[in-house]
Amino acid sequence: MKCLFCEIVAGRAPAQIVYQDERITAFRDANPRAPVHLLLVPNRHIASCGELEAGDADLMGHLLIKLPHLAAQENIAGGFRLVANTGRSAGQSVLHLHFHLLGGRVFSWPPG
Repeated sequence: MKCLFCEIVAGRAPAQIVYQDERITAFRDANPRAPVHLLLVPNRHIASCGELEAGDADLMGHLLIKLPHLAAQENIAGGFRLVANTGRSAGQSVLHLHFHLLGGRVFSWPPG
């Protein structure tokens, strides 16, 4: 079964990519829930947070360290939300680990 996010990372599926390096890719969500809604994915297929292992610590650190850069690039450095759904019951619709970077509006708490 083909993974949509693996296809985007490889350039075989359309997406508006805003950042990409050898380890991660960030692109605009096709169905945004906020004025700024990016998806950040590891380039290597990992199904969800539930499949992360100790060897993935450097990759996840790299992804998190890119957040301030992306937030500044998108003019949301003053406040943003980062969300990761794990598993279908939590709302994960694409089984490739991804983080939603949301900003550009006020968010309520609790979410969902």
